[in-house]
Amino acid sequence: QVQLVESGGGLVQAGESLRLSCAASVSSFSINAMGWYRQAPGKQRELVAGTSGGNPSYADSVKGRFTISRDNAKSTFYLQMNSLKPEDTGVYYCNVHWVVTNRDYWGQGTQVTIST
Repeated sequence: QVQLVESGGGLVQAGESLRLSCAASVSSFSINAMGWYRQAPGKQRELVAGTSGGNPSYADSVKGRFTISRDNAKSTFYLQMNSLKPEDTGVYYCNVHWVVTNRDYWGQGTQVTIST
């Protein structure tokens, strides 16, 4: 099993930045894909940023503002979020695909709230 612990959410004003972290209980070298998802109130969960095989991809709504990265030594994945907007508000989840079980695992989610 993979345990994912997320942190870094909070309440900030529009235009500010946050960095989310997702710490995995297994080596990041055994994770071949990961993604950051967002679920706004009353909406479905959506993929905002992901990486597979080292190639990042971003939803159009966050391109140029969000950056996904990883620290293999810490088995931790990050989502740097700049120029935040009120519509970025939601619960952010990390998801990883672990090659050992060929399954996906989810973090517990972290709340991000952007005020005007």
